[in-house]
Amino acid sequence: MACCTSCPRLCSRSSAYTLALGLGFVTMGTSRILLLKFSANSENKYDFLPASVNLLAELLKLLFCLVMSVRVIVREGRSCRDLGWSSSSSFLHSLKWAVPAFLYFLDNLIIFYVMTYLQPAMAVLYSNLVILTTAVLFRIVLKRRLSWVQWAALVILFLSIASLTMGSGSKQNSTTVSTSLHVNITTSSNSCLLYIQLLEQMRNSSAGGSWVSPQPGQAWKNRVVEKLQSLGVGHILLLLQCFFSPMANIYNEKIFKEGDQITESIFIQNSKLYAFGVVFNALILGLSSEARGLTVHCGFLHGHNIYSLGLVPITAALGLSVAFILKFRDNMFHVLTGQITTVLVTTLSFFLFDFRPSLDFFLQAPMVLLAIFIYNASRPKDLEYSLQQEKLRVVNGEVFERSRGDGEELELLTKPNTDSDSDEESL
Repeated sequence: MACCTSCPRLCSRSSAYTLALGLGFVTMGTSRILLLKFSANSENKYDFLPASVNLLAELLKLLFCLVMSVRVIVREGRSCRDLGWSSSSSFLHSLKWAVPAFLYFLDNLIIFYVMTYLQPAMAVLYSNLVILTTAVLFRIVLKRRLSWVQWAALVILFLSIASLTMGSGSKQNSTTVSTSLHVNITTSSNSCLLYIQLLEQMRNSSAGGSWVSPQPGQAWKNRVVEKLQSLGVGHILLLLQCFFSPMANIYNEKIFKEGDQITESIFIQNSKLYAFGVVFNALILGLSSEARGLTVHCGFLHGHNIYSLGLVPITAALGLSVAFILKFRDNMFHVLTGQITTVLVTTLSFFLFDFRPSLDFFLQAPMVLLAIFIYNASRPKDLEYSLQQEKLRVVNGEVFERSRGDGEELELLTKPNTDSDSDEESL
């Protein structure tokens, strides 16, 4: 009570929403990393198609947002045309959601393959490079300013992760989940078994070079794979993810809040985003001959176990939590909150995945967290960003009454910033 009296903002509804968003994001993010590892087989690979998990998660999110969108439309007396699919012009306008949907599709697919090469603790530590890419995109796309101290912290963060990557790091012990829960939930038919056997024969023939007429481009693909393996596939995939993820989040936040979209229902916006997500994940299953064959002969749920099915609602809930964070907070809140996930996953890896870090790890990993702390503590005051957050509080009913009740302050908040700012701007 004393804390609420001295600082009432800490006990406001906005603070409660922020805490709930942060806790939900950390819980779902940590659970997803653990389930990704547990759902792999003894060879640290997946018996199921990763795209099938993402497709089911996108369908679940789309169904939820459509139901909530209809509720919003009925409650506000609006037309169903507001969903954006009623005409060709509205459909073309909705195509902007295809960009983040495609980037999220790549991001959600890459994480499966990252976990086959890296320990969960090392993967979440290396993924902190996303702070660097997010900060750069923040400056370029959203015009957010960074102080010199923040840029210095980002350089330290990059060097720390590079040192951690090049060093011995830790012993990469593979973990086999020997539990009754790690069994396929479907039985394989004779057609399925014959098709899998045929796939194995084709792979062995391709690997042994015994084909008289190899597939077009097969030799080129093999050379690319060999080159990637020499460089470290896990690190390359993680680097790609650290580029796709902030690109998707930055662009998503931009269209969430641009113009009058800042007052639009998040469920209507997400319905458009997840509709494209369903399309992209369905396409990868339909265009890949191997995925298409496995689905036809073995069924859509072939190879799935209880952990992979648990990934579906967890991935869906994580995606929804990210959307709410981007809509009502910002990207840096999303990235910095993810550091709690880093600490939790690293700690749990000691007990669940036989993670045995070396002395170098204990010396270098804290530098990553310290650089993140310095970056967050050195955040400059951004008038434009503060006004945008105040607009969101007005939209969500956080600002009910001010000292002057004539609407002057609301007009000031929604007025474009025409000040010239200081000549000595931060970077």
